[in-house]
Amino acid sequence: MKALTAGLIGLCAAWLAFNLAALAYGESPLQLLVILYRGTWGTWYGAGQVLYKATPLMLAGAAVTFALRAGLFNVGVEGQAALAGLGSAAMATLFSRAVQNGSHSAHFLFVIAHWIVILATSLTIGCLWALIPALLKVRFGAHEVVSTIVLNRIADAIIGFALASGLALRGTVRTADVPLHLARLDAIRLSKFRGSAVSIALFVGLAVVLLAGVVLRRTVMGRELALIANGPRACEAARVPIKRRIVQAMLVSGAIAALVPLGAVFGFKGYYELGLGAGVGFAGIAVAILGDGRPEGIVISALVLATLEQGGLSLNGVLPMEVMDVLKAIIIIVVAWASGTLKRTLGSVATA
Repeated sequence: MKALTAGLIGLCAAWLAFNLAALAYGESPLQLLVILYRGTWGTWYGAGQVLYKATPLMLAGAAVTFALRAGLFNVGVEGQAALAGLGSAAMATLFSRAVQNGSHSAHFLFVIAHWIVILATSLTIGCLWALIPALLKVRFGAHEVVSTIVLNRIADAIIGFALASGLALRGTVRTADVPLHLARLDAIRLSKFRGSAVSIALFVGLAVVLLAGVVLRRTVMGRELALIANGPRACEAARVPIKRRIVQAMLVSGAIAALVPLGAVFGFKGYYELGLGAGVGFAGIAVAILGDGRPEGIVISALVLATLEQGGLSLNGVLPMEVMDVLKAIIIIVVAWASGTLKRTLGSVATA
């Protein structure tokens, strides 16, 4: 009930700000709301675009939430997702070349093998990049916020170097196309969604968010992670292996982050390019805060932010897109304040 009340307060605050912005630009708030609706949930194409943009936000929010359960602030989702996107796209291309001479009778086996290799590559990269700040924390006490921010910048440098060193097509900053017949996610098989970028990656995102919620709330690991966030005394009483759980929390968070670029790389673009999905990792922090650690909260938060993002494109001819960014910030701050999530989050970061 408290979370619902906080959400309503946040939406009311955003609606007030939207009205003030519309009036400041000499426009009718109701007319702009109609335009916003038609560009998002008012058409099948708009709805598909919102769902497409919500998918990585769900996954990024789940990744941040899992680490936050143990009092860890994984700011490195951005770098983990970017490296995993590049690595999986490159591996998909390399593997397709290795099996391109196979017989058509084994086509189905090629597809299965292809996805096993892609997911294994992606998850491994995400876990390894998240393992670094985890080890720095348990061995040397380094704060994960600092180490993950630094690793984000290192990831940017690695990606730029890798693309310039041969992974990118000549004269571009993107990888070769992922083979359509082996490793592309088909668009949702609903004719009304055709033309939008939504793919079955949406269902992957929903499944991961649900599974992460079950693990955090229904397993021993989830309960012990919550004890870690509550402080060392609670862990001593319950004999929680703090260091091991911290490493596990960051590894799972990195694995979820590795799935963030799945929809963009394999469901829409068909390749990885420099800057693809930039900012989604930091947006995932907002989704985690708004979602308050619950799967349904993460999904709803991702849909709200994605609606504002898509709505900004619809209103771009009337209002600057930055207005939508302001509305997002207002919703995040107000909801986090009203629900007490902001205080708990800052407290967990300060004591981590």
